Formats: sequence, structure tokens, C-alpha cells
Amino acid sequence: MRFLDDCTFQKTHYDILSVREDASYEEIRACYRSAVLNCHPDKLLGTKGVPEDHHELQQRFLKVQKAWGILSDSRSRAVYDDELQASRQDAETGEEVSFKEMTIEDIGEVVVRFSYQCRCSDHFSIDSSELEELGCSLQRKGSKISLQRPEDATATSVILPCGSCSLKICLIIDDVGF
Repeated sequence: MRFLDDCTFQKTHYDILSVREDASYEEIRACYRSAVLNCHPDKLLGTKGVPEDHHELQQRFLKVQKAWGILSDSRSRAVYDDELQASRQDAETGEEVSFKEMTIEDIGEVVVRFSYQCRCSDHFSIDSSELEELGCSLQRKGSKISLQRPEDATATSVILPCGSCSLKICLIIDDVGF
């Protein structure tokens, strides 16, 4: 489960390494090695399809290193898992909402916002860039938009806060077309 608080997206260390939370040490190690190869700034700088921003590459690399540092040590991983579980229990979710229940607002060719009305009349919302960070992609065919998750992805959910009040929902992200 991923958390959106104060409209900023926060990935867990498991998300950063693209590994399940119940993964073994060997699985974590393999995903770490793959992530390092895919984001090492010296290796990727200037290659086609990779951002030219050296600072951005360094930040991604440092996040991978930090995630590995915590998840590779059994004691620090246990502490991290306890803190992660506690933060999830603290998240006061009013209800679970399926992605199919969201309304779509096409803001342009690049950004699409999905929202769900709160009982205070404001909205819970997530946009296409935040969905991309979760590994989801939007496909456009004329006026139709569909959301696709990676084939090997397990059920994805995210905690969304209301824009005005303190309520939160747990958005269950599934493949859907609009």
C-alpha cells in the first residue's frame, strides 16, 4: 500500500526496489541490483530516453541505496516494517473505493485527474503522473482512456486525503477504461 499525504507521493522502500513486502533477502538483493543498474547516474547520464538531469538521477540512486541499506539488514527491516504498519493503522480511511468509481477530468494531453467526491463536497483526487509513479499507464484511443497496471502487479492501493477535511479513502487501483 502506498500513501499520499499532503498531496505528495511517498514511496515505501519496497516500492523503490519494486519488491513485495514479504520478499526474501535474495529477492530484495536481486531487485536492488536491477534498480542500481537502471538508475546509476554515471551509467545512464546522456543515454537515450533517460533524463539529462544529473541531480534527478543522483536522487533516484540515493533512494535505492537507502532502501537497500534498510531492507538488507534484518533488524533495520523489522523496525521499518513495524513503523510502516503503524503508519498504515494511523491512516484513518473512511472507505475503500474502486478506481472504477472515480470520475475523470481530462486536463490536457499529458495530465488526467481522477476524483471521488467526499461527504464534505470537496474531492479525493489523483492525477496521471502519480499513477505513473505507481507503475500504471494511461492509454488513449480517441476519446477513450484506459488505465493499465503491469502484468505482474498485485493489487495496488493508495491512501488519498480529501482536499478540505481530514477524511481519507483507500483507492483500489484496477484496470479500467473510461
